[in-house]
Amino acid sequence: MMFEQDVKEQCHSEQMSALHFATSLAKNLLDVAELGIIRAGNFMKVQVALNPRVHLVPYHIDGDQPSYLIIADFVFTPLSEPLIDEECEDSIGLKLLAKAHYSLAKFKGEQIVVLSQVLANEVNIGYEDMRNQQVLKFNGTRIKNIGHLAHLVDSACKDKYLVFEFEDNYVAVLERETASAASSSILKGYGIPSERSSDLLEPYVDSLGDNQAIDQDFGDSPVSNLQIGIDSLLWA
Repeated sequence: MMFEQDVKEQCHSEQMSALHFATSLAKNLLDVAELGIIRAGNFMKVQVALNPRVHLVPYHIDGDQPSYLIIADFVFTPLSEPLIDEECEDSIGLKLLAKAHYSLAKFKGEQIVVLSQVLANEVNIGYEDMRNQQVLKFNGTRIKNIGHLAHLVDSACKDKYLVFEFEDNYVAVLERETASAASSSILKGYGIPSERSSDLLEPYVDSLGDNQAIDQDFGDSPVSNLQIGIDSLLWA
């Protein structure tokens, strides 16, 4: 009995120490650390800002209500862990699951935007089976987040076609006037009060700025095909 009690006390002590370390680390994430490095054979000290890791796919949804955008019969939403939990892994796809597990945001506000479903309508003939596919570009412009997509769609009022480029080189094209004319009847038929969530009614603000360039494509998986293959065996 004494041995069991000693083990419990030791485990409790270790848990408290780990909690104290995690709490201290969280408080100091925005601090600046001084590091010693060797560059070109010379020792030097550098100041490094300690920033928290921001996962590309969030574990929680702010306000508990996901953002959404309906274009004709295409329903777009950011990829999130709650969405993954609601869907089976087969419908999400291995590549999106890998991004959800491993990807970090490269800039503030970055999101993976997916076509979550297509509402059945004559406008979408040929696209009705599309589900949970990442949309990369709209009319040639790479998408940063769901707000950016809404802004691009609103700005395409003079374009003849709405062109969506998805992962794996899949392209969907809608005629803008036909899609716009069908939108109201589609929403009414499905009992949807608005084509977009309330947060997308606000004016779009680009967190990157108009002139800030991206060094590499964002929203891409940081893991290799080998790693994805290994994880597929684990998930299987």
